Amino acid sequence: MIVDLHNHTPLCNHAEGEPEAYIKAAIEAGSRYFGFADHAPMDYDPKYRMGFADMARYEAEVLRLKESYKEHIEILLGYEVDYLEGHMDERVLNAKVDYLIGSVHFIGDWGFDNPEFIGRYEHEDIDAVWQKYFDAIEAMAKSELFQIVGHLDLIKVFKYMPTKPILSIASNALLAIKESGMALELNVAGYRKPVAEPYPSLELLQEANRLGIPITFASDAHKPEQVNLFENAIVSHAKAAGYSECVYFIDKEMHRIPF
Repeated sequence: MIVDLHNHTPLCNHAEGEPEAYIKAAIEAGSRYFGFADHAPMDYDPKYRMGFADMARYEAEVLRLKESYKEHIEILLGYEVDYLEGHMDERVLNAKVDYLIGSVHFIGDWGFDNPEFIGRYEHEDIDAVWQKYFDAIEAMAKSELFQIVGHLDLIKVFKYMPTKPILSIASNALLAIKESGMALELNVAGYRKPVAEPYPSLELLQEANRLGIPITFASDAHKPEQVNLFENAIVSHAKAAGYSECVYFIDKEMHRIPF
């Protein structure tokens, strides 16, 4: 991927490998812009994210690597922030970074993409769950706190699919993303999950293109060997939806590049 903006470090407590190993993998793959966007701290679900005391260390390490590898690749600094009202912290939202990815991993107190809690799907109205999820994506976009939408249709991760048309469920969220000026990431992590397809689906991506929503790319790597995995598939996915350029952010300013 020429641009790859969503990657993690061991500070989130569920990734492995030194950040430098991720960068070396990106350089070998031919990436020009590579971003770390590790799970930002908040006062909720601390098991799967860095703590506030880790922020300075994280930012300093990414900036050190940015300088060390500046002749080979542009390293960018970001956070993946859980959109969870009442729990987002100004220390993260006001951090001096290149971009913030806004993601939804919780419906209420349910971490719906965590295999530990998959059993709850059996007791839920799946159409209602999908609507609650995309309502949260809509609210996240309307907050105008973020530059990138993380894994748009993550709710499909375990293949619990709605009976209603997906576009009808997601339409208001897509309109809010368009109005916010955010970019949509094409995230390959779905290929590694039970759903076995990227986020977002081709149907949603085609609608995003119709609306003029820009895209970026994401390995969402939690180990170095996942960097640039499925590159050919995700680029073909983007082209099938009609895209020929992607974006990256420096100091929260959007830049475009063909792929």
